Amino acid sequence: MGHLFGTDGVRGLANDSLSPELALRVAGAAAQVLGGNVHSGHRRIAVLGRDPRASGEMLEAAVTAGLTAAGMDVLPVGVLPTPAVAYLTGLYGASLGVMISASHNPMPDNGIKIFAAGGHKLEDAVEERIEAQVDAGGFDRPTGAKIGRVLGAAGTRQPGSDLPDQFSVGGTHERYIEHLVEATGQDLSGLTVVVDCAHGAASEVGPAAYREAGARVVAINADPDGLNINAGCGSTHLEQVQQAVREHGADLGLAHDGDADRCLAVDAAGDVVDGDAIMAILAIGMREAGTLVDDTLVATVMSNLGLHLAMRAAGIAVRTTGVGDRYVLEELRTGGYTLGGEQSGHVVFPRHGTTGDGILTGLQLMARMARTGEPLAELAGVIQKVPQVLVNVPVSNKSAVTSDPGVREAVRAAEDLLGESGRILLRPSGTEQLVRVMVEAEDHDRAVQLADDLAKLVAAV
Repeated sequence: MGHLFGTDGVRGLANDSLSPELALRVAGAAAQVLGGNVHSGHRRIAVLGRDPRASGEMLEAAVTAGLTAAGMDVLPVGVLPTPAVAYLTGLYGASLGVMISASHNPMPDNGIKIFAAGGHKLEDAVEERIEAQVDAGGFDRPTGAKIGRVLGAAGTRQPGSDLPDQFSVGGTHERYIEHLVEATGQDLSGLTVVVDCAHGAASEVGPAAYREAGARVVAINADPDGLNINAGCGSTHLEQVQQAVREHGADLGLAHDGDADRCLAVDAAGDVVDGDAIMAILAIGMREAGTLVDDTLVATVMSNLGLHLAMRAAGIAVRTTGVGDRYVLEELRTGGYTLGGEQSGHVVFPRHGTTGDGILTGLQLMARMARTGEPLAELAGVIQKVPQVLVNVPVSNKSAVTSDPGVREAVRAAEDLLGESGRILLRPSGTEQLVRVMVEAEDHDRAVQLADDLAKLVAAV
């Protein structure tokens, strides 16, 4: 992985490390790498969306400048979730899609996520080509009629454009909602849901999609002002949705992050149902329906051991990947599987989308409740979490830790002690000089002790 792209796009402090100048260069480089020859006479399209944080307005302008300077027509879809931009990129046959968002990060941060044609996340090699183009200091800049255009409300369409004749900018939100409801395939009438929109990209389309599917919706934190995104709410702060579920007597609560590619849930009592539990519920439902290919679920190494045990009992195999939904997506595509995700609430349904979709996850979870008639707490009871302890250890050289003979021997000894009833994972951070020490054990105190012992050993390397 290079110096610009992290585990999910280019991210940083807006107007500082992520400046408008950098955004312009990244956009122009992406247009050149993904869009083909600007002089071919064939006009190319980029779908461009953002979350509602204030810096998104500035960065949207910079990205638009970069794309159009590289000869690409820009279709601005406004404030929409990341998975909506991915979906529309495929729907409109665009050469690429760009989402301006820092996901669950605080408001001062922002990011640039880029999708290839079809709405797929970029492979490492493509990211490296874009970085190399940025480092080279420029990109091909056409002049005259070959400069890119911004497609306006009237559906401005240039000769040779990829844009369908029937396109209208105002329909993008509606098309995405229609896609979500169609993919759900279940009337949700009779269910009451509290939706925490995190003052983010789901604030409009999230409640609208749940209502369109038939649910009674209580929306909270759905009033973005550019500054309040993720502020003490959403999928990283579940207290408000827990309280609201109890106050309204709702059947469940759903919490999204700033760009709505995540979904966590709480049951009617306000107890948390995390990504592992959501995947377990959905995997069993899909297996019963015959839609879980090879009876296999894809999850990351951070998923709780309890998920593996529950899936084994249900006759479902678990394929494990590295941390990050991009690696889940790679495994899903390679194996042709139909469900995967992360403990954090990224859940992917490859038959309906090319990336994690928090709103679709919420709809699918509610559809399972409607089909079975069972409350969420009962459905989530299929998984019994194993106590998990995670310690972040600052180190001077994270790459040296996992290869250290003393550390490796200590991990082996701890694994022998735990046997099949526990698990140990040492994972270098992708962005910081940290090593994450994770221990799972049937006994919480034992997990804490082993994690502390290993953390001290890691810190001493």
